[in-house]
Amino acid sequence: MSVRHLLTATTAALLGALGFATPAAAYVSTQPVAADAYTMSAGRLGASVAAVLGLAGAIVGGLALARPTSRIGTGSGRLGATVGLVAGLLGIGLGGLVVATSDSGIGTGNGRGGAYVALLVGLVAVVLGGLALARSRRVG
Repeated sequence: MSVRHLLTATTAALLGALGFATPAAAYVSTQPVAADAYTMSAGRLGASVAAVLGLAGAIVGGLALARPTSRIGTGSGRLGATVGLVAGLLGIGLGGLVVATSDSGIGTGNGRGGAYVALLVGLVAVVLGGLALARSRRVG
């Protein structure tokens, strides 16, 4: 229960005890309120950061897999593979945190939809980074 709902219920109970409350004022909605389309909530911000981390990891991991001796990777491409792997893991972790702490479904402004996307993109980054790292160890 959110603080706003708790304060409303407490106020309604106090006013009801004094005899000032009407039945409509005593009713407290238990449904979460959906956020506005342009409001940047904490869940949306966390999901966006997780998705960007996962996407960056997928790009760097893909480049390390495609070009193991390029500027991204030093020597046999271990740096690019490691960066892709770590960025993917961070994206998965943050996306999982947003999914676990979200109290409503998709479309309510809690970032759950973006967190699912972050989990998927982070998984792709981990796979690409892991493949590039395995190849760099095999070549080196």
